[in-house]
Amino acid sequence: MQIIQSVLALIVTLGILVTIHEFGHFWVARRCGVRVLRFSVGFGKPLYSWYDRRGTEFAVAAIPLGGYVKMLDEREAPVPEDQRHESFNSKPPGQRIAIAAAGPAANFLFAIAAYWLLSVVGFTAVAPVAGQVTPESIADRMGLESGMEIVAIDDHRITSWRDVNMRLLERAGETGQVSFRVIDGQSERMLSGSLGGWRLPNDNPNPLREFGFEPLRPPVPAVLGEVVGGSRAEQAGLQVGDRIVSANGEPVADWFDLVTHIQQAPETPIELELERQGRSQYLTVVPASRDVDGVVQGYVGAGVQAITWPEEMMRDVRFGPLAAIPNAISETWSDTRLTLVAIQKMITGLLSPTNLSGPITIARVAEASVSSGFEDFIRFLAYLSVSLGILNLLPIPVLDGGHIVYYTIEAIRRKPLSEQVQAFGLRIGMALVLTLMVFALYNDLMRL
Repeated sequence: MQIIQSVLALIVTLGILVTIHEFGHFWVARRCGVRVLRFSVGFGKPLYSWYDRRGTEFAVAAIPLGGYVKMLDEREAPVPEDQRHESFNSKPPGQRIAIAAAGPAANFLFAIAAYWLLSVVGFTAVAPVAGQVTPESIADRMGLESGMEIVAIDDHRITSWRDVNMRLLERAGETGQVSFRVIDGQSERMLSGSLGGWRLPNDNPNPLREFGFEPLRPPVPAVLGEVVGGSRAEQAGLQVGDRIVSANGEPVADWFDLVTHIQQAPETPIELELERQGRSQYLTVVPASRDVDGVVQGYVGAGVQAITWPEEMMRDVRFGPLAAIPNAISETWSDTRLTLVAIQKMITGLLSPTNLSGPITIARVAEASVSSGFEDFIRFLAYLSVSLGILNLLPIPVLDGGHIVYYTIEAIRRKPLSEQVQAFGLRIGMALVLTLMVFALYNDLMRL
């Protein structure tokens, strides 16, 4: 059932973003007088199609992993003399550049609209209050202490832990100064310190942990909220709602204490004392083993019961319709900057290329964001839309950015590049894109 939900979430997510991207091409092409033959969401044989009054076919195709806008073009098929002025290749380079850039531009505009909607509707976020601080870490050296609420990093306003992670991820690998504005009790303070070239060494980067602190969390009791079917937890007889009291005779303080016991005992029996419906019971569970960053850890296939955050740790964020516009632009620019920084850090080795994701990861995150609620799904759509826009602007033949480069060179030279050069660039671009797709899919499978 979960697989079906993930697939449906992927189809909906990509369907929305592809439609927006291709509509950008379509809308500008029409304004430039180019005849559009087909607007397709998906590749392959159309499952359903219809025609508008201008003869454009709108289709929903069988393979929901992209889409395209097919325009009248003499390079693809003969064009009647009376229609040549409507062909794409007959338009000046400036108009062709505008048509190619319109798809990514539509993705950025969609992100702005999505963040504007969130800003006006409003959302609730957990206050970014620091919890435990690691001794001798960057956070410790700059004076961050448990209980301080972070309200700005490097003069950028902070409203949630998502903002904190994004700002820290951008600074990974740098050696300059970083500054935090925090609220300590009733007063506001500025903290600063040297980054010292801090890195994100693992394949699942956690900027907070590497920086040296954790979020302040309410107590998390060791109560099971999920038991995975067929897991060691289910085989041992554990049930949702069980409260774990002790492990091998040692008291279990909270959920994280229980996790530590389990992780340290792969394939080793653990006797658990638990409370179920007011009665004490004893069960023995044998954690399975798995490799996590080169360390063998135990796991049983159980999840924690959801907790309720105290009201004083929640922050309501809402803007008026006009004030929401600059905030939406700022959020979109933050996503753009983070994506570009992530690409740069992957190239320079500060961020592992294994973080590159493909359709499987997108499907899982989409399903999770849909389940989490409206705000998370809209944020996910906005960030993915920005990523799609940036990806298509990369100067790689086959992508929109590659076409823009070709048309720009044509405008400068006053004549197009030879067909041989364009064909060679096409082969290089196809090879690069296919390599990235295969690598991303490999990363997806490894995460499974």
